[in-house]
Amino acid sequence: MERLPTPAIDWFTLTPILILLGGALLLLVAGSLTPRWPRGLYALVAASSAGAAGVMGLFLWHNVTTPMDLTGVTTQEQFDALPVTGPRLLVSGAIRFDAFAVWVGIAICVAILLTVLVTDDYLQREDMVDTSPEIFSLYLMAGIGGIVMGSANDLVVLFLGLEVLSIAMYVLAASHRRRIQSQESGLKYFVLGGFSSAFFLYGVALIYGASGTTNISQIVESFNGSVAANRNDALALAGVALLLVGLAFKAAAVPFHFWAPDVYQGAPTPVTAFLASVGKIAAFAAMLRVLIYALPHWRNDYQPVVWVIAAVTLIVGSVMAVVQTNVKRMLAFSSISHAGFLLVGVEAASHKAGETDLGLGVSSTLLYLMIYSVLVIGTFSIVTVVGRTGDNDTDLAGFRGLSQSKPVLAFAMTVLLLAQAGMPLTSGFIAKVGVIRAAVDEQSWVLAVLAMLSAVIAAFLYLRIMISMWIAEPVAGDQDREAVRVPLATAVTIAISVAFTLFIGFLPGWLIDAAASITR
Repeated sequence: MERLPTPAIDWFTLTPILILLGGALLLLVAGSLTPRWPRGLYALVAASSAGAAGVMGLFLWHNVTTPMDLTGVTTQEQFDALPVTGPRLLVSGAIRFDAFAVWVGIAICVAILLTVLVTDDYLQREDMVDTSPEIFSLYLMAGIGGIVMGSANDLVVLFLGLEVLSIAMYVLAASHRRRIQSQESGLKYFVLGGFSSAFFLYGVALIYGASGTTNISQIVESFNGSVAANRNDALALAGVALLLVGLAFKAAAVPFHFWAPDVYQGAPTPVTAFLASVGKIAAFAAMLRVLIYALPHWRNDYQPVVWVIAAVTLIVGSVMAVVQTNVKRMLAFSSISHAGFLLVGVEAASHKAGETDLGLGVSSTLLYLMIYSVLVIGTFSIVTVVGRTGDNDTDLAGFRGLSQSKPVLAFAMTVLLLAQAGMPLTSGFIAKVGVIRAAVDEQSWVLAVLAMLSAVIAAFLYLRIMISMWIAEPVAGDQDREAVRVPLATAVTIAISVAFTLFIGFLPGWLIDAAASITR
């Protein structure tokens, strides 16, 4: 019997995924077969896994951004003896190892690490320690799905990553078993998410019908090698449209955003931070992979659609945010507005899709994702502690008088809100300027102006929260509320988020240069 052929696998470059997988399996298997672990040990395993995967990502960053040194190499034997560096394909072309993929992996690992720290304190407060192994393992598994989405070189592989990410998030949204709002949010996310996955998969099938392959590299070659008159344009365009619908849902872009406010409000607050950070990183990484790298031949067709979606998302997200009274819903619509800014970067990137010089669109979008993920986790960390036991005290009244009882916490929230508004000397300003500059470079003047106007409108939202913290007077009954407690791990997450926000605001050059190297 002949041996089944198997692909050659470079295990070292897959180390971040393997580390996350090992941590998830350890939590599930050992957590179910042993008595309850000492306090904080579940979180330590999850945080260590994410941290180790992130550190390995930094080593891989050096590997992928360092070209092979061929000085003195004159024979094939000498070439074969050199260490392999630079971008390359893995697992028979199913995975792409490049700076794009490594950046996405690092961003996801950082987001998981920060979210785990907040979640551990939240589970202790809500008396949900028994669910710790499952929740932390789901974080790690969702991270694996997100990394696969960012590094996929095949649409089927990308879909598998999407499903791993989505299924984990459905369960996480419904993980608070004693809150009916959590159960409701998980069910809504599951039902609507199933439709979006079906759209995406149908789009993959249509692209396969038009090109004869699902491999991204081969899709490009297929259309390059065919005469325009012989191409099945209708089939391909329908596939592009369905793929865009599926990815726009995951990114919470208008008009596919209806799930976001309810799910963000009902899910446990640390899970909401996870959805807003890891979910957006994976969704936009996949969108860039599909539109910019897989389907450059159709850029003139999908570019106007992306333009319209970006414009509507900016306006709807900003306007709807200012009329909310629950802070989690406010930040949900704020997240939709941020999705609009990210789509501005995607639209700018679409002008250069398939070209050697991709311009500023891809790098500015990935920079925005890195900055926003830290910002939103820090913001929801503060919402977590202000929500108090039961996770229900998240309206504006819950923040009233916070500057008097917890002035440091109020200051941290103010910094993070100003950063989300795009104030200078914060990381949010660097992120917003990056995508707007990318749009201006591609002469998308109207979209750039809309982005700036939406930032002004959204600033009112953040101002309302700050007024509630610093200016609003206490009312009768406020003194009877549960005191706001800031556990150590959550305080560390908030401190890291604020420090990163201010550090990047004052010294952004190194991160901007790193993001720019992605497309070199």
